[in-house]
Amino acid sequence: MIRRREEFETSVSQLRVREREKSDEKERLSAESVRLEEKRDALEKERDSTEKKLFEEYNLTRREAAALEIRIENITEASRELSSIRAKIKALGSVNVGAVDEYKEVSERYAFLSGQLEDSEKSKAELLRLIDELTSEMAKRFALKFKEINDRFGETFEHLFGGGKAELVLEDENNALECGIEIKAQPPGKNVKAISLLSGGEKGLCAIALIFAILKVNPSPFCIFDEVEAALDEVNVVRFAEYVNSMTDRTQFILITHRRGSMEASDVMYGVTMQERGVSKLLEMRTSETAKMIGIES
Repeated sequence: MIRRREEFETSVSQLRVREREKSDEKERLSAESVRLEEKRDALEKERDSTEKKLFEEYNLTRREAAALEIRIENITEASRELSSIRAKIKALGSVNVGAVDEYKEVSERYAFLSGQLEDSEKSKAELLRLIDELTSEMAKRFALKFKEINDRFGETFEHLFGGGKAELVLEDENNALECGIEIKAQPPGKNVKAISLLSGGEKGLCAIALIFAILKVNPSPFCIFDEVEAALDEVNVVRFAEYVNSMTDRTQFILITHRRGSMEASDVMYGVTMQERGVSKLLEMRTSETAKMIGIES
């Protein structure tokens, strides 16, 4: 019995020792649990503060920041770079909150104007093409009409001058629509190299020959001559009047003149007289009827 009792007492002592150990361990674990809970609370607060700062300063959520996967190797260097970037942003000035809407408006305007510019460029190209076609066609027609007028000019000049020769020469045949035109004329018995060396009457008759040449190629319903033969002598006035009569089959001529030869060749003459001061009166005389009346022709 005594032995069993001693064994029980020994067991109780051991159990009490273990109880104290477990109690100490419990107190230690309890203290560690309290410390860890405090640390957890502190970390949660730090996390919440970091998330708030992340959103307020960078407009990012925790998930968006995690998706970026930005790893910072050197916090000091990163902080320095961040300060530099913030300084640059601050130097830019205040943020224009209406920039997005303004950009949208300007972008739409730019797109519209770009479309207009593209249409204008296409229209310009089409107009240039049409101009080239018209210019080419005009050059062809001009060359054809110029040759016809030149041929008629030589004939008319020879008829009015009773001989000689005349021609029109392009100063630049490769640029017929813009180049000058030289008039070469040599009345019978003369050898002149420039039209400026002709007399006033010869120049006038040469100009009349050119007008008649143009009218032969492109007849006009009527034509008004205002003393074009004023500088001509009597012989050339008669030639001029006869040539006018030869062209009356396609063109009606109205001559304003004081030359006798022109008046004698006309069919009808109109004159203005002022028998009373300030009162003009128009007179008409048909030369053929008048000639019959006075017995000049039957």
